[in-house]
Amino acid sequence: MITQHSESSLDHNDESGAELDVVSHDHPYDNTCVADQLKKEVRILCWIMTNPTNHKKKARHVKRTWGKRCNILLFMSSGEDDELPTVKLDVEEGRTNLWRKVKEAFKYVYKHHYNDADWFYKADDDTYAVIENLRYMLYPYNPETPVHFGFKFRPFVKQGYMSGGSGYVLSREAVRRFVVEGIPNPKMCLPGTVENEDIEIGKCMENLNVTAGDTRDWNGRGRMFPFIPEHHLIPSKDKTFWYWSYMFYKTDDGLDCCSDNAISFHYVSPNQMYVMDYLIYHLKPFGIVRQPQQLPDKLRVGEFMPPPEEVTANSNEDSMDDEDRLNAAKVESNTTALADNDNNNGGEVV
Repeated sequence: MITQHSESSLDHNDESGAELDVVSHDHPYDNTCVADQLKKEVRILCWIMTNPTNHKKKARHVKRTWGKRCNILLFMSSGEDDELPTVKLDVEEGRTNLWRKVKEAFKYVYKHHYNDADWFYKADDDTYAVIENLRYMLYPYNPETPVHFGFKFRPFVKQGYMSGGSGYVLSREAVRRFVVEGIPNPKMCLPGTVENEDIEIGKCMENLNVTAGDTRDWNGRGRMFPFIPEHHLIPSKDKTFWYWSYMFYKTDDGLDCCSDNAISFHYVSPNQMYVMDYLIYHLKPFGIVRQPQQLPDKLRVGEFMPPPEEVTANSNEDSMDDEDRLNAAKVESNTTALADNDNNNGGEVV
C-alpha cells in the first residue's frame, strides 16, 4: 500500500536524515577505469568536522554517500562513536573552538596518516563533495608543492582564503608546514582559538608561503562552492549580499556559474545528499555517452596550471542578463551589420 502525503507534511530539508538505510544499487558495466586509476594516483584523506549532536543527524550520511569515495575517511569530534568511527579530540565543541579543533585535527592527521595520502581535504558534516572531480583537479599537481585549494574569498588575506564550508584541501607539503612550522610558532599561526577558522588558516598558509590555488576550470567556471547548488544556479540579485564582495573571482549567473566538473557544495541536508548521490552517480540520459576529458600533464614541484582564459562564453547556458551574453549579442549584431554592408557594396572595401 502506498501512503499518501500532503506536500506540507514532507520536510525535504529535514536535517535528521533518513532513519533507515538507503538501499543502493551498483552499475557493474560502467567503465570506471579512469576513476580507478586516479584513486590510486591521487590519494585523498577526507576529514569531517562534526560533533556528538551531529553524529547520527549528519555525519553518518556523509559516510553513506560521498565520504566512502575518499581513500581515507575520518570524523573529528569531541565524542566517541563506534559507528562512524570518530577520532576523539581533546577540544570543547562550539564555534569559538573551531580554530583549535582544526589545528588538533591536522596534528592528528600528520602524526598518523601523513604518508598514507597525497592530499588532505577538510569538510563539514553538511558539505557534499564529488571526490572523483577533486582528484581530477588535483591530478597535475605535485603533492610536495606547498598549495591549498578551495572556494577563495577576497578579504582579510592578501592571497585570499578558502571557505570552510565548501571544504579546503591541503597538499602533503602544506600539511607539513602547517603542523611543523606553523602551529608551534605564534608568528605564523594564531595560538588559542577563534570562531573563523577558515580565515585563520588562510592567514597561516600565507605566512608559511603556501599558495592559495585557483580551483576554476579551463573556461573560468567555479568548482567549489559555499552554498547549495540552487543558490549558485539561481543566485540572489541582491548585490548588497556579502557574498558578492567576498568572492575572489567574478562568477556568472545561471548554469554558467558552475563547472561540469564541480567538486563541492555546502549547507546540504542529509536527505539532499542521497538525492545528489542519485542524480550524479545513477541517473543517466539514455543514448548520451560523454567522452572523458584527457588528463593534463603532470607538473613539477612548484609549478601551477595556467589561469583560465577570460573569453566570452560560447554558450547559451547562462542566464539572459549576464554580461557575457550581452557582449556576445553586441558582437554578433555588429558582425551582422558589417556583413550586410559588405554585401550591399558588392564585397568591396569602403
